[in-house]
Amino acid sequence: MDRYIGLDVHATTTTMAIIGPSGKRIGTRVVETNGKALVEALRAIPGARHVCLEECTQAEWLWEILKPYSDELVVTTVPESRGPKSDARDAFGLAERLRSRDIETTVFKDVATFAGLRELNRLYTRIVGDVVRTKNRLKSLFLSRGIETADGSLYAESHQQAWLRKLPTAKRAAAETYFAELTALTELRDQVEADLLREAGKHPIGKKLQTCPGIGPIRAAQIMAVVVTPYRFRTRRQFWAYCGLGIVMRSSSDWVRDPSSRKWVRANVQSTRGLNLNRNAVLKQVFKGAATTVGAQRNTPLSLQFQRLLENGVKPNLAKLTLARRIAAIVLTLWKKNEEYDPTKHRKQDA
Repeated sequence: MDRYIGLDVHATTTTMAIIGPSGKRIGTRVVETNGKALVEALRAIPGARHVCLEECTQAEWLWEILKPYSDELVVTTVPESRGPKSDARDAFGLAERLRSRDIETTVFKDVATFAGLRELNRLYTRIVGDVVRTKNRLKSLFLSRGIETADGSLYAESHQQAWLRKLPTAKRAAAETYFAELTALTELRDQVEADLLREAGKHPIGKKLQTCPGIGPIRAAQIMAVVVTPYRFRTRRQFWAYCGLGIVMRSSSDWVRDPSSRKWVRANVQSTRGLNLNRNAVLKQVFKGAATTVGAQRNTPLSLQFQRLLENGVKPNLAKLTLARRIAAIVLTLWKKNEEYDPTKHRKQDA
């Protein structure tokens, strides 16, 4: 007998709701958010267990401990509801959505052998963000006094004293603190970057991904950490959407009557609405950065394609998007086929 189980997870307690295959509510139970207690509660439920929980801080940990005891385990995102709300209601809602197969978006949690790489990638991304924020605060401090910082020497440790002398005494203490923070974060970033590259070197596919234009060691490590397996994506269009490179199409009143023939014809309406917002920010940054790198190169198949797009009147931002999508498709193919990049294939296609 199938049992559909919804878990509404909080820091200290988890509400477990159970429904049957017909949709009948069997019951609820409040369990401590503790690995042993959750496993025991799940094992006490007879029949085939279909478990659904919402994406949260504990989702990856819960996936690891509950997967061996579940016939099906789904992590999903739930849209915000403005109606009545309670833990039991939310848990029953998750169970019912799983039973009726009304889940539109699932969150991938099967990290396999990439657990260490994923954690280092998260750490690297956060520290790089902290470095950027500190630089912006430091730059803002000097701009508030009308001091230009365009030459880029502001962030060099050897020039700090010269920049401090440009500030009045009241501002120097804050600037010194920002400089100290930037120095510490930069050293920490370099250390985490080395750890990230060392961990990425344990996965042979990384070397093959680096043969793709615009993909270096850091970008290859980030791609592996986020994607984990390319077989999550059946087509390149699915991968583009996940990377934030999918084009959103929306239209309404698509048909109008032709005045001359009196037949229904498609209306000439604007249907594109930019790129999809539901995306992985790291991958979008990786592939758009790779497109920028390739676009600055000369006499390579992809850079020549980029130049042809510009010569044909395509806007630079759209040409860059096309190049980013091309690079993403190449990476997905290389990973699936476990092969290195072959530039001659571009010449065959473009001939």
